[in-house]
Amino acid sequence: MLKFNQDMTSGNVTSHLLKFSLPLLMGNLFQQLYSLADTIIVGKAMGKSALAAVGATGSITFLVYSLCMGLATGAGILVSQYFGSGKKDNLKKTITNSAYICLVFGIVLSIIGYAVSKPVLVLLNTEPSVLEDAVTYLRISCIGMLAVCAYNWISSVLRSLGDAVTPFIFLVIASIINVGLDLLFVLVFHWGVAGAAWATIIAQGVSALLSILLAMFKNEHFKFEPKHLKADGDLIKKCISVGMPIAIQSSLIAVSMVVLQRVANGFGETVMATYTVTMRVEQLVQLPYQSLNAAVSTFTGQNIGAGQVSRVKECFKKSTLIALVFSLLMLVVFMIFPQNIMEIFAKKSDTDVISIGATALRISCVFYFFLGMIYVSRGLLNGAGDTIYSMINGIAELIGRVGFSLILVHIPSVGMWAVWGTTCLTWVLTSIASVVRYYQGKWIVVSKA
Repeated sequence: MLKFNQDMTSGNVTSHLLKFSLPLLMGNLFQQLYSLADTIIVGKAMGKSALAAVGATGSITFLVYSLCMGLATGAGILVSQYFGSGKKDNLKKTITNSAYICLVFGIVLSIIGYAVSKPVLVLLNTEPSVLEDAVTYLRISCIGMLAVCAYNWISSVLRSLGDAVTPFIFLVIASIINVGLDLLFVLVFHWGVAGAAWATIIAQGVSALLSILLAMFKNEHFKFEPKHLKADGDLIKKCISVGMPIAIQSSLIAVSMVVLQRVANGFGETVMATYTVTMRVEQLVQLPYQSLNAAVSTFTGQNIGAGQVSRVKECFKKSTLIALVFSLLMLVVFMIFPQNIMEIFAKKSDTDVISIGATALRISCVFYFFLGMIYVSRGLLNGAGDTIYSMINGIAELIGRVGFSLILVHIPSVGMWAVWGTTCLTWVLTSIASVVRYYQGKWIVVSKA
């Protein structure tokens, strides 16, 4: 029987974090099958040119998605705090009003994203040989923006209520659909990168729809009265005031990734393809960190709502230890098997992609703990409603990726390795800024306000 709500304001902290993280991890793993299926099928069936085309859009789609994800996260923070404080009417009103916000933003961002796809890709110095395929993939991805917004919204709300199971179940279903459609559209219908894009957005739309329907039928907090369905101007403003700084944070990170994508594009098709693969691998590595981040955020929100700051501090210590253990495990794996990992995604004939990528993975894995600490700190501080931190985090990543890339790319002995070196140094800078913000303790003042 599904457990739709989980109260984290009492009981063992580590147990709550791990029990909540596990279904999230599995869900995130299946979600990554969307992009991995695209990468593997496109890379194996069509070669590095198509792979580079898909990769050229990654930072831009992340930028557009970031606004929706940030607003959804903001809604989740308010929901978790109202859940912890027992204010059920405010909780239900937040669910409905945040849905209205995400609906409007999803439509607007879809239109804007579609319109500017080609000019932005040209601005990013995308190789002419892959430009048209990249434009096609990006435009179709923008068409599916509403599905992305809907899924991120429902997932954030359900997680804030302590339900990590429902999103997981439907992600499994959607992942299977996505892989099946990828094979059908790309290998049978020969739709190329367009087929991969359509497969992804259809699968995400199915996942969002089924999650919402089940929540409406089974979750007590989705049993609305007419008063809960009315648009509430003050509550909409509050959702935006909490969510927008997080959206801006994510957008700044995305902008920094766009800048780095341009650097990668400047080294030609081979580096573009290699960067695409290593980014996909990095996305897999981040899954446990992302799951821990969501668990920490929900735990923090509920306990802040219940006025239990000491449990939040204990959460930081326990989650740091979890991040350290996983980082050490990944260090061992990537030091020993980097070439095997690259061969999963690229043709064996693309030896240059495999060789460069293997070295890049070895470099990156040394810095994974810093990446983990970003997620731990971000989950706690965002969960506490520390919106100023969101800006600090986003600015640190922007300064890191832009600043380090400008410096490293002009050092002759560094060359193309500036792409991966920039990412690693940015993790170090951002993690330090995040941990310092935590120890300053200003999030406690914010949470009491």
